[in-house]
Amino acid sequence: MLYRSVSVSWLATCLALCVMSRETIAEEIVLRVESEVFVDGDEAPAAKSLTLFYQGLTWDFLDPAAGNTEGDIILHDPARERVVVLDPELNLKTEIRTIRLERLNVSLATWARQSDDALIKWAGAADFGEAIVTDGDRIELNGPRVRYEVTFSQSSSEEVVAAYRRFADTAILLKALMQPGGIPPFPRLAINRHVEAAGGIPAEVTLRITPRLSLIPGGGDTLRSVHKVHPQLIDGDHSRIEAAGARLTIAEGVDLEEFVRRRHDARSDHPDS
Repeated sequence: MLYRSVSVSWLATCLALCVMSRETIAEEIVLRVESEVFVDGDEAPAAKSLTLFYQGLTWDFLDPAAGNTEGDIILHDPARERVVVLDPELNLKTEIRTIRLERLNVSLATWARQSDDALIKWAGAADFGEAIVTDGDRIELNGPRVRYEVTFSQSSSEEVVAAYRRFADTAILLKALMQPGGIPPFPRLAINRHVEAAGGIPAEVTLRITPRLSLIPGGGDTLRSVHKVHPQLIDGDHSRIEAAGARLTIAEGVDLEEFVRRRHDARSDHPDS
């Protein structure tokens, strides 16, 4: 009995130390990622974002759409298993639990595998096996009417690579939830796993697809995102995080459905925004 008590106590201590270690590591991860998205061969980016990893949280600042003075702010909070989306223009926020994204993952896979469209059905696979080809710092995945090409840069920190992959996966599923339609997220999720296994962080991601299925409403057949990674925050980043935290505190919280409805109504009232 004494042996069992000691063993249980020792195990509990080890688990506590592991949790403390993971929390400490998460708090120590600092990363700054500037991203730009280009459509087809356009020289000017169609979208920009700034992503800041700090104290176990990830803040994603999206460039405002044309006519808006402020873009969305997205807080990724893995310790509390949630994502918070803030619309500064409307002073409105919604919280999405990680479990909802996980359930979306399952439902999307089921839907995709039952599709009559060859691309959608292919993209619903859980594992793309040997279709994913890694060559040095480059990964390629080809499917029906689609090609993914990813180049990545090496990181010396496994913790940073894991944190970035966790953020990237969550961001992809969040987009699938809030902007339904298009290619299911599973090819990108699979590529993210391979990039992490290679110890890298994406530097450039290109998605080419035939025009039969548009990538974005009215868009072309190529999307290219470029990511510039910095190992430290710069002047102004800390104050930006503090200001975003303050905005989240005072914003009105609603469920996702209400959030989407009120944003739609606001955009309808101001079609140029």
